[in-house]
Amino acid sequence: MSPKSATAAAKGRAGDQPGVSPAASSGDQSVQSVSPASGAYSNPDASTGSAASAQSSSVEQAASSAQEELAHPEASASRMTRLKARLAKSPNPFGKALFAILTKDHLSESDWEDVEDTLLMADVGAEASEQLVKQLRDDARITGQKDPAAVRRGLRQRLIDLVDPDMDRTLVAARPQANRPSVIIMVGVNGTGKTTTAGKLARLFVADGKSVVMGAADTFRAAAADQLETWGGKVGVPVVRSDRDGADPASVAFEAAGRAKNDQADVLIVDTAGRLQNKANLMDQLGKIRRVIEKNLPVDEVLLVLDATTGQNGIIQAQVFAQAIGVTGIVLTKLDGSAKGGIVISVQRELGVPVKLVGLGEGPDDLAVFDPESFVDGILGDE
Repeated sequence: MSPKSATAAAKGRAGDQPGVSPAASSGDQSVQSVSPASGAYSNPDASTGSAASAQSSSVEQAASSAQEELAHPEASASRMTRLKARLAKSPNPFGKALFAILTKDHLSESDWEDVEDTLLMADVGAEASEQLVKQLRDDARITGQKDPAAVRRGLRQRLIDLVDPDMDRTLVAARPQANRPSVIIMVGVNGTGKTTTAGKLARLFVADGKSVVMGAADTFRAAAADQLETWGGKVGVPVVRSDRDGADPASVAFEAAGRAKNDQADVLIVDTAGRLQNKANLMDQLGKIRRVIEKNLPVDEVLLVLDATTGQNGIIQAQVFAQAIGVTGIVLTKLDGSAKGGIVISVQRELGVPVKLVGLGEGPDDLAVFDPESFVDGILGDE
């Protein structure tokens, strides 16, 4: 098929679907830009009569109702408050276990071993666990105090220091001098909630008044593009995707960058494939995606999505992705209600990059900017 015929065919396909228009392509004619519905789809054929008019009106009302229902995602300020409450109510956060040991009248060597074991089971990591135990043993506020409130204050401060409140956790796109569009690439293995997190992140930006474009560059998982498109439709965010499985992910990423640039969007979020991290071809693909995007726009952020319950295996994943594409921040999913919150400490120490976002649960607004003090208060539980 000639390029002209291919373009005509693409236009024909777009004409069959309201809200779908072919994107300018760099070689993959199957890439399309899918925009959320913005009103009724009007049929130009006047002979359809009142039935078509009624159907059009019904479509318009449904689209309007859906947009009204989802037009106001939860503001970012209240999200961490919900995380704190959920962690405080969880059955076995490691902070409570530490507190129970440290408030004993007399701490034996066995008790200190229990403290270290508790930290290790919470995925704090061996080096950080040893450091914290030494600090607690040497800290007069802990070893010389029997008052539970004083013990709690000392433990709280030590945990906050380990989480490192001085790290800059601001998303690059949220900074005053951010590029426009600011490009975020989402990476991570399958099963961590990467595509869902991309959709939730779009909601977070929309809640803060930013315009967003998403690129569905995970073309090897059949449902990934559909999943991202569903998230985009719920928040009024256009999604650039391919109309066939197995298309070149870099081509989709290139088109998404072009769309975001042409639309003068504030943020571009590009979802990527997440096959096993030890596959060299996946790592090569991620590098190619970054290089291709940078032909249009600079890449500002690479967010690695990790499942907080995977423990030290998540650290291994983080190392591989950091080497392959560079990582600027971590998103921890499935953190709420987990006794594994220590992974916040271990992954930051291993990579030297901050945890920027945390997943609170399964709801559409269950993604929050990470706040160290609120996190520690949550795992320590209510006073």
